[in-house]
Amino acid sequence: MKKFHIKRGDEVAVIAGAHKGKTGNVLEILTSKDRVRVEGVAMIKRHMKKTQEGESGGIIEREGSVHISNLMLKSKFDTSTKRPTAVATA
Repeated sequence: MKKFHIKRGDEVAVIAGAHKGKTGNVLEILTSKDRVRVEGVAMIKRHMKKTQEGESGGIIEREGSVHISNLMLKSKFDTSTKRPTAVATA
């Protein structure tokens, strides 16, 4: 079993890639692909077919996955000194 620096339920920040700067909670970790589903990040649209159980079909928007190397714990991201801090105006 692989060991990662984040786990389900952690609040993370995306530090690289197309979704850089977004934050959210970890919903699921895909260990076989080294990817993570983060709430509100990498949204994709799925075209779902109607089923006999009464579920309506249509276009459903849900979270895609982000590679685990592009994520950092939000607490570490906030205390990081790598990025410039906002300058307060008087």
